[in-house]
Amino acid sequence: MKTICVYCGSNAGAHPAYADAARALGKRIADDKLALVYGGGNVGLMGIVADAVLEHGGEVIGVIPEQLVNLEVAHKGVTQLEVVANMHERKQRMFDLGDAFVALPGGFGTLDEMFEMLTWRQLGIGNKPCAFLDANGFWQPLMAMIDTMVGERFLHPEQRHDLWHGEDIDALFAWMRDYTPAKADKWMDEKKRASLR
Repeated sequence: MKTICVYCGSNAGAHPAYADAARALGKRIADDKLALVYGGGNVGLMGIVADAVLEHGGEVIGVIPEQLVNLEVAHKGVTQLEVVANMHERKQRMFDLGDAFVALPGGFGTLDEMFEMLTWRQLGIGNKPCAFLDANGFWQPLMAMIDTMVGERFLHPEQRHDLWHGEDIDALFAWMRDYTPAKADKWMDEKKRASLR
């Protein structure tokens, strides 16, 4: 693992714990000699996590659509800033660059990006670890919804277990380094699935 792609809010949020988690994650990425791949912004949690990596001597690769550069939210101090045509290109490029994906608290964009990665993995497009780093219980309602998807048979238990959620950054990094993708795919029948247990 050489890079970690982080999705997060372009706002800092209502609770100081969100910014604290972003700083702690950024420091850990730099301390572990990994590079940060992120959305290229200088605002909100995006700017905070990027600044934390840079402050601790790490490498930061930003990928930002041209429209957002024109709105003057691009981070000018990152190691490398890639400007792409649109959001679709941004997601593909971040997927290509990232070895693992972590979501800090955020809004629609954060969910869109992370759930696209989860969907791609479910369909066999890539096998990279995906995790939700919690702060102040932010992701707990979402995890409850995902558990409901499992209970209502819209998501297989293997795919739920293939997703990490928690607050402990040490546990997160240990999980990412030891990650083995789930063996089941979306359309596997129950008999075949049972044989994998």
